Amino acid sequence: MGKEVNHTFQLKEGQHYIQLNKLLQVLQIAQTGGHAKLIIQNKEVRVNGSVETQIRKKLKHADVVLVSDLSIVIT
Repeated sequence: MGKEVNHTFQLKEGQHYIQLNKLLQVLQIAQTGGHAKLIIQNKEVRVNGSVETQIRKKLKHADVVLVSDLSIVIT
């Protein structure tokens, strides 16, 4: 693996969470919902250090998502 790239994803005001599959699509890590599902089911995503297989996992403030060389902090 190469150097980790750090990003932040800011929840909108009044938004308490974003689903993992939606986050992957919004950040263009996955092209479609089906692609996001495959990435998650293939155990390529970690949330807060643990492999995450819940497609619609609710990501909240301060959660850290790791996928490929990307580190995404939910703010």
